[in-house]
Amino acid sequence: MSAPVHLPPLRATPEWGALAAHQRALRDVTLRQLFATDPGRGTRLVAEGAGLYLDYSKNLVTDETLRLLQELARARGVLARRDAMFRGDRINRTEDRAVLHVALRAPRGTQISVDGRNIVPEVHEVLDRMAAFADRVRSGTWRGHSGKPLRNIVSIGIGGSDLGPVMAYEALRFYSRRDMRFRFVSNVDPADFVEATHDLDAAETLFIVCSKTFTTLETLANAHAAREWCLAALGGDAAAVAKHFVAISTNAAEVARFGIDTANMFGFWDWVGGRYSMDSAIGLSTMLAIGPDGFREMLAGFHAMDEHFRTAPAGGNLPLLMGLLAVWYNNFFGAQTVAVLPYSRYLKRFPAYLQQLTMESNGKQATLANEAVDVQTGPVYWGEPGTDGQHSFYQLIHQGTRLIPCDFIGFEQALTPLGGQHELLMANLLAQTEALASGRTADQLRAENTPDWLVPHRVCPGNRPTNTILAGRLTPGTLGALVALYEHSVFTQGAVWNINSFDQWGVELGKQLARKVTAELQARDEPELHHDSSTNALIRRYRAARRSGG
Repeated sequence: MSAPVHLPPLRATPEWGALAAHQRALRDVTLRQLFATDPGRGTRLVAEGAGLYLDYSKNLVTDETLRLLQELARARGVLARRDAMFRGDRINRTEDRAVLHVALRAPRGTQISVDGRNIVPEVHEVLDRMAAFADRVRSGTWRGHSGKPLRNIVSIGIGGSDLGPVMAYEALRFYSRRDMRFRFVSNVDPADFVEATHDLDAAETLFIVCSKTFTTLETLANAHAAREWCLAALGGDAAAVAKHFVAISTNAAEVARFGIDTANMFGFWDWVGGRYSMDSAIGLSTMLAIGPDGFREMLAGFHAMDEHFRTAPAGGNLPLLMGLLAVWYNNFFGAQTVAVLPYSRYLKRFPAYLQQLTMESNGKQATLANEAVDVQTGPVYWGEPGTDGQHSFYQLIHQGTRLIPCDFIGFEQALTPLGGQHELLMANLLAQTEALASGRTADQLRAENTPDWLVPHRVCPGNRPTNTILAGRLTPGTLGALVALYEHSVFTQGAVWNINSFDQWGVELGKQLARKVTAELQARDEPELHHDSSTNALIRRYRAARRSGG
């Protein structure tokens, strides 16, 4: 186990004190004033990298703010920790593991070592096997038990084994095979499996079971349901399993026991966290949807942002800037949430994907020095696509009493042109960021002959900070760069707070208790219960309802 990473408590550092004093001095400065006194602000406070353009000029920052934030990053060793990650050091201290999702998209010939062994050839060996398998399925060469091509793909996983593939499929649906159907099952609620398969022909269906250990409770429950469903439709011949199931796992014994041919088992490594795994074998459904070439394009986009984060100067480093801005609002303005607002229907699952990436990574209360964190960590990330959100929660962002920093994501070219609708979409994005920055004053409203009694209700205070992220088109490469942007922003925040962004011990307690409660709910005789009085009463109520058929 690596040694604790000792850094001073954040609030005790001079860099923190300087930022706190600076924030107090900025308290009465508005974005209107900042733009009025600096006409070039909108073209100066921007950065580009890996095909993405970041306009951060509509943030409550000055050049001095940015200098102080970069000083904080230096003092907290953010860049040194970044370099340690890329080297393959075991920066996941609590699990004594390297953190090398960046190796999943490293080009052939790259040297990245773990314990003295170059792991890049292993990554490409798995990618090549995935590509060969995807080509066989997509071409119809791989056939099911009854000899039919497999045109229905059902991916079974949970958490990072589901959120990434679902998001990627929806994001890249434009590039997907339209003669194939893709479904995703994650919830142990039987409705999830039943609804995903109700209109599918088992003879044409391939299941991808995503579980590194092949022991994940929810995933295995759904996998066994899929096995029973498949065999019931295919005459009960257990040999059919090998034709209709593949596994993303490292547990060959359990995979074989299930009936899956281990030649069709695709592995990944303990240095890949679940929420960082969509570009590993977990992305097999993505590769089946968009093809091996499209998948490699996505990996190239990831790698381009990795290299940008690794090499770009601090002042133009997109992930570093976004991570430091998130720290600025969370810790110095008390902002508890960040809204991510993609102006693309294809990115409808992107905010949900980011919820796990950000909150499972940085929802921590202990530092790498084994001490209590002395500031707020991981903010809540949430959002919906524009323009839907404008008719839902934007009211709170514009006129509510909470400060909610927002990331707006847009594309200069439409994948699906339809009249002038893409211009209408982008006009809304640009107008919303302007409105959030500038607001609407009481004087403006009175000049428009708004009645005095109505003025307070129509005032929009403005001064709501936003980032605008633009790209040319939503391509596989763009998606890779966009995901990596947020991965490294999350890394930056965690490094400032000196927490481990790569474990998730908080998830374990509920899982352990669920196993105990499951046995009590299913027990034939009345179990002896030792929970709190609420949980005991709820278990008894459920059991009574089941007995009575209620």
